[in-house]
Amino acid sequence: MKIIMYMILGIIQGFTEPIPVSSSGHLVIFKSILNVESLNDLNFEIFVNFGSFIAIAYFYRKEIINIIKDFFMYIKTKDKKYSINYKYAWMIVISTIPAGIIGLLLKDVIESVSSTKIVGISLLITSFMLFLVKDIKGKKKKEDMSFKDAIIIGIFQVIALFPGISRSGSTLVGGMSRNLERETAFKYSFMLYLPISIATMILGVKDVLDNRISSDFILPYILGTITACIVTYFSIQWFKNVMEKGKLKYFVYYCLIAGIITILFI
Repeated sequence: MKIIMYMILGIIQGFTEPIPVSSSGHLVIFKSILNVESLNDLNFEIFVNFGSFIAIAYFYRKEIINIIKDFFMYIKTKDKKYSINYKYAWMIVISTIPAGIIGLLLKDVIESVSSTKIVGISLLITSFMLFLVKDIKGKKKKEDMSFKDAIIIGIFQVIALFPGISRSGSTLVGGMSRNLERETAFKYSFMLYLPISIATMILGVKDVLDNRISSDFILPYILGTITACIVTYFSIQWFKNVMEKGKLKYFVYYCLIAGIITILFI
């Protein structure tokens, strides 16, 4: 039964990580519904986040390799054909800094205020943010992005540190509010996920060491992580198609309904 529950949580993490509904918020909600033991829950979130990280990194593997390669080739040759990805790499760094600093300073505070009611309120906030940009198509492509865009999107990512606010949702809103094309905003959102996820896992190593995993949890953790990885990969493909069709409004409705239900009944 324990294995089944943690695999269910892995599915929830995997499906909700790429889409703008807050994976961490949904884990809080379903842990409450499933009455999962509190022991090692923080460890589990670190593990399933790693599963999602692997899936997203694999999904964008070619893009990531090109960015890294072009970054160093531009430093070496100063050839303009590498300049777009060189600039793009720096914009990812700049967008990551605000959330990195705030997350490091307020890590314990953020973790301490997480609850189902707060997640419910956060889902309503996410719904409102998505509503504001749901019909924006945008014109800016990757090469048109500016450092000002990167800073503003980075500030939006800080909002996602609040429990239950969707990270992908907040960065999508930030990107679309800066007139980025849907596809450009979508891809940039996941480029930002990778360094933030790495930082989260590094910070989580201490928590894992301080809260040693009971042998009873090893198999559930492994299966939950594998499940999260597989489901994340297919979820990001599905969400990409949704974004291309301009169907963001469905997530507005979902977050609104889920937020109300969470506040009133969970």
